[in-house]
Amino acid sequence: MNERLKNILEWGYCIIIALVLALLFRFFIATPTIVKQRSMFPTLKENERLILNRTFRITKKKPKPGDIVTFEAPTKEHSKSDADQSNPIAIYENQPKGIINKFIYYCLEVTKKSYIKRVIAVEGDHVKIENNKVYVNGNVLDEEYLSNDVITESQVFYDFIVPNGYFFAMGDNRTKSTDCRSLGCIPLKKLEGIVCYRFWPFSEFGKID
Repeated sequence: MNERLKNILEWGYCIIIALVLALLFRFFIATPTIVKQRSMFPTLKENERLILNRTFRITKKKPKPGDIVTFEAPTKEHSKSDADQSNPIAIYENQPKGIINKFIYYCLEVTKKSYIKRVIAVEGDHVKIENNKVYVNGNVLDEEYLSNDVITESQVFYDFIVPNGYFFAMGDNRTKSTDCRSLGCIPLKKLEGIVCYRFWPFSEFGKID
């Protein structure tokens, strides 16, 4: 093997190892994301850049109420007529098949649609939405992060218990948010990241409450 070919192969190995390490870091540790909608306004605004913590994929730590998270978007929304308060779960159909398609979808996340919302309740919690208030286990939820004019209503899922292995989340901008009120509770396995820091714009840099 001549010296030039040997150098090319060595560089190729280094590049492959670097790409694998980068993908592992992105999938299991942290990754950046961009806010694309107004469903979390005023907490998050369009085009802000965030860092998602993904270490829960290693530690198995579950999100807690108040956490802002991203998750894979369900296939479709429930309607008022087909909503089952005893089984308030999101629908995921047409999942990718084959190793390559799954790699592109779950690892590269090229074709995946995601939502960013705030966790309101976790498995075992009783959620009730009525009279513009959210009750969790019989207690009115104190939501200081909401704007004063925000109205919280739900005609689909409004009185249910979050199933084991799921969580319930809503956007802070309730009237402009497609969330678990119509989607149903999200499986923990569809959780993509927990928002930990905002790094753009620089004037808003820091941890997000």
